[in-house]
Amino acid sequence: MSEWESRVDEWVRQACVAEVSAEKPGNVTPAHGFDDVSYQEFVQSAQIIAPIVAAAGSKGVGRTICEAVKATRAAVDHNTNLGIVLLLTPLAAVPQHLSIADGIESVLAALTVQDAEFAYEAIRTANPGGLGSADSEDVTGPASQDLRSCMQLAADRDMVAAQYANGFHDVLNACLPLLRDEKEPFSNSSLRIGWLATHLLARYGDSLIRRKCGVEIDMTVRAMAAAVLAAGWPNRTGGDAAWHRLDRFLRADGNRRNPGTTADLVAATLFVALRNGEGVINPQGQIVFPQ
Repeated sequence: MSEWESRVDEWVRQACVAEVSAEKPGNVTPAHGFDDVSYQEFVQSAQIIAPIVAAAGSKGVGRTICEAVKATRAAVDHNTNLGIVLLLTPLAAVPQHLSIADGIESVLAALTVQDAEFAYEAIRTANPGGLGSADSEDVTGPASQDLRSCMQLAADRDMVAAQYANGFHDVLNACLPLLRDEKEPFSNSSLRIGWLATHLLARYGDSLIRRKCGVEIDMTVRAMAAAVLAAGWPNRTGGDAAWHRLDRFLRADGNRRNPGTTADLVAATLFVALRNGEGVINPQGQIVFPQ
């Protein structure tokens, strides 16, 4: 592994562990596992994929996605990180001499039909909930278009696919500015990640929830997340009650309302912040932005 790949390896590992270690509404956290998957398995998954994703620049995006998902499945036998792998791999493939913002478009433009075939195989291996079927480029069949074109077909119903279509616009121009927003005072820097996740739910809802539970539930989640922010969480008295109402709602119905896509976007945002040199992960696994 080259020196650059070692650095990318560490950023992938740190981003994934920081994401799952933060208290975010409805997700697996140190305090909240699901019946079929634990916090420790997410941490293990991060350790597994980090060196694989770090080699994306030399190995190729599609092959890397497939190898990372298969390695995860072999180790934990759950889909813990398909969305994260799909997002982090093209970001990790941006050449060292380019910033993410300057280099991601060329990575996406170079994706091939073979990349799509590898990605389809990864998705079939992960077998994510709420996948459904598509009239064109269904992952159960062969790919006939390059990976970016395939993702563009799903962009209206999946926020991970949308990042391939729009050049990671949401991560770079919405998520990252929210993460580094210094106007909000945080008594505990771990709250910054939960605050970001809540903002994303209020702004976008969650495409996994929308696919699994329908538009009405997704709109309810958006409204509840907006109410958390309006109540001033985490800095005003009363905000905690609204946050806990949202968290309980998301954890009901056997965790079917898990905002998994939001967690994936958070992990990608953390990776970009680390790769940009804007933030660092402290020993407690919290993102901090040195002045």
